[in-house]
Amino acid sequence: MLATYGWRVYALPVLTVVTALVVVQTAGEAPAPPADAASGVRLDNPTQTVPDTSVPPDVSEVPQAPIDVNIPSAELPNGGPYTQTGAGTWHGVPGEGPKVGTGAKFYTYTVEVEDGIDASAFGGDETFAKLIDQTLADPRGWTSGGQISVQRVRPDFPNPTIRISLTSPDTAHRGDKCGFAIKYESSCWLGTEKRLMINLARWVRGAVAFSGDMITYRQYAINHEIGHAFRAGHVGCAQEGALAPVMMQQSFGVANNYVAQLNRAVGQRDAVKEDGLTCKPNAWPNPQAK
Repeated sequence: MLATYGWRVYALPVLTVVTALVVVQTAGEAPAPPADAASGVRLDNPTQTVPDTSVPPDVSEVPQAPIDVNIPSAELPNGGPYTQTGAGTWHGVPGEGPKVGTGAKFYTYTVEVEDGIDASAFGGDETFAKLIDQTLADPRGWTSGGQISVQRVRPDFPNPTIRISLTSPDTAHRGDKCGFAIKYESSCWLGTEKRLMINLARWVRGAVAFSGDMITYRQYAINHEIGHAFRAGHVGCAQEGALAPVMMQQSFGVANNYVAQLNRAVGQRDAVKEDGLTCKPNAWPNPQAK
């Protein structure tokens, strides 16, 4: 037998023992330790360590203070810097897009940025234009109702229906532009120029009612102002605790009493009633995309 199989006769039992040891060792391995519940860090992760809770952290958060919607919520929040005064002229942002929506009423729009403003405050022209396009194409937006359709066109397109223009505060305040009757920053639709003016201060800082949620605020600003271009007027909160209508002046607040007082101060008495209703911030005319 040894002559026939040689060394393999002796190797086979040894191999069997080694295999058995490996099987026993593998079967006996403990499962990977779970993540530490407090830190969310896997305890066996060699690249991370569980924080030592006996030593205070190097950083701390500042919790959002409760918002009193009945105080001057129209004040511009604290935040990043922005250009106060631009050149009063605009340049087109290159680009065009497909038609969005099925409505018979068709609007074309360009995207423009005022000359002389620091683009680093808002991420650059393309970033501004991209959010405009995404917002107007969103199924929660105005085109979902089947009444209108929109399309972005090149800056050299002849006579676009709407010029969506990022604008410095001082230019927006001019009497031949948005004006400054209510002494808080706001955007506007200037029908005489077919210009939808987005106030740079608001684009950078947002509004108190939105609690620092800049994306939602910017979507609101787009939908609210272009709503005016679509001939929609201001309305107030209609139901306590509900989402605010997008045509509510949410840059100023979401409490009817406060917004009504601002409007009354400049002779606008009918859009919002002092009925005590307060809504929640909302960016969309069709928030459930129905």
